[in-house]
Amino acid sequence: MVAEEPNTKQCTKCGRELPPAAFARDRNRRDGLQAYCRECVAEYSAAHYRRRQEAIGKSVREKADVPDGHKLCRMCGEVKPHSEWHRNATASDGLSTRCKACRSVEGRAHHLKRNYGLTEAERDAMIAAQRGLCAICLAAPPAHVDHCHKTGRVRGVLCFNCNSAIGKLRDDPEAARRAAAYLEGNAWKPTLVAPGVYQLPS
Repeated sequence: MVAEEPNTKQCTKCGRELPPAAFARDRNRRDGLQAYCRECVAEYSAAHYRRRQEAIGKSVREKADVPDGHKLCRMCGEVKPHSEWHRNATASDGLSTRCKACRSVEGRAHHLKRNYGLTEAERDAMIAAQRGLCAICLAAPPAHVDHCHKTGRVRGVLCFNCNSAIGKLRDDPEAARRAAAYLEGNAWKPTLVAPGVYQLPS
């Protein structure tokens, strides 16, 4: 007659009577289960890891109390629901290491450095020097860093409309001057000098 497996097992560390599922497997033990429950093993492992890190002069972050369906962002320090995280199939919890908001901020910082060689502080200093206004229209808030596409030199920070306008003028100063003259009522008209040949004003 085969003896029935016990419904509970006592953890030799915390002394609690727990169901077998609360213990990890251990082939070397008679009942096939570890002596410590999973919770005690986790606490022991964390304490051992902390001692090792402190022995080599490294600090260990305190474990945060996070409710189910939430995660702590180590970048901003906020506990947020899982909906505020991007998926990451390679992570143990299936979520990114930083929340969506922090990843967005980090992405903008990398974009500034990669494309313009600027830090966020340097960009903000340029905006402050422009008194918080677009360098062209002097009316709208600046949102787009403008640079010369040939040399890469950063020229200023523009609003969306002005940045789009100089792009449509192909960054051509002569075209911009003709546009200004046109707006002032001094349209520059090409002169026909031969059939199909026009001379532009100097």
